[in-house]
Amino acid sequence: MRLDELGWNESFARHFDALASKGDVEPARVAIEFNHIYRVYVEGGEFDATLSGRMKHQAASRSELPAVGDWVAVRKRPDEAQGAIVAVLPRRSRFSRKMAGNVTGEQVVAANIDVVFSVMALDADFSVRRLERYLLMARESGADPVVLLTKPDVCDDVPARVAEVEAMASGVPVHVLSPKFNQGIDVVAAYLPPGRTGALLGSSGVGKTTIINRLAGDEARKTREVRGADSKGRHTTTHRELVVLPNGGLIIDTPGMRELQLWEAGDAVQETFEDVDALAANCHFTDCRHRDEPRCAVKAAVAGGTLLPDRLASYRRLQDELDLLRRNRRERDWEPRGR
Repeated sequence: MRLDELGWNESFARHFDALASKGDVEPARVAIEFNHIYRVYVEGGEFDATLSGRMKHQAASRSELPAVGDWVAVRKRPDEAQGAIVAVLPRRSRFSRKMAGNVTGEQVVAANIDVVFSVMALDADFSVRRLERYLLMARESGADPVVLLTKPDVCDDVPARVAEVEAMASGVPVHVLSPKFNQGIDVVAAYLPPGRTGALLGSSGVGKTTIINRLAGDEARKTREVRGADSKGRHTTTHRELVVLPNGGLIIDTPGMRELQLWEAGDAVQETFEDVDALAANCHFTDCRHRDEPRCAVKAAVAGGTLLPDRLASYRRLQDELDLLRRNRRERDWEPRGR
């Protein structure tokens, strides 16, 4: 493999040049992370690498350590088949979530991605509200969001579901495919020309691994059927992996993530809830939170039937979550004077 086939470009090259003068290092892209051991792709090959001692101890947070998709500087150890990662190059995009069980920690799920595929099955586990959150975080990542709806064979009214998603997705491309029957895979492949990186995100059991198997032209990655009683999937992918496709594109497989806690959300909130945002422009108070305030245009739209109640409820939950995250961050960063 050449570096450009892995997504290398002039921007990464400029950042690497500043590091190359400091020692015998070469650029590499992180393909797999597993228990602090990384599989990296380099020009013409691949090998395992661990973090250098300095990087391990100087990283201020977990988010500064390498993630799948990152470009890094590695130093190959003499007479060994391993290397050491000495630096992470600046990311041009990243998909992050709040770490489970950690009040303020950021987990970078995938880095340097061009397109995020939010995958949702059209079975009993279908949830527009969950898909809404995936799209919010996909937009916040800096990558292009795309929706993939799978398992149309078990849905009684596919057009109605598609219309429901399109109304929520506000212009985001929505595609229906059936990975199990190898239908619609060409649509996904069209988003991944040589050197372009995608990431598949969604609950376990929605067909992410099958999509990658079809794109890669093999069945190397294990898949398992979902439970028939409730359409819940059983995890088959246990770690994130950057897969190089036969056509030259790249895609990151991820373990199933049913619940996503936000890490940050800037302009992506307005993009995801542009219908609520447009209505809010007519509220009497400019800082209206659409709860107990009088003359609220958003609540009036719900009362009039032009905005779904659960859409507003989802917006309120998002605002509450972001408020809590901001408070936790302030408490984390606050230090008493005089210390």
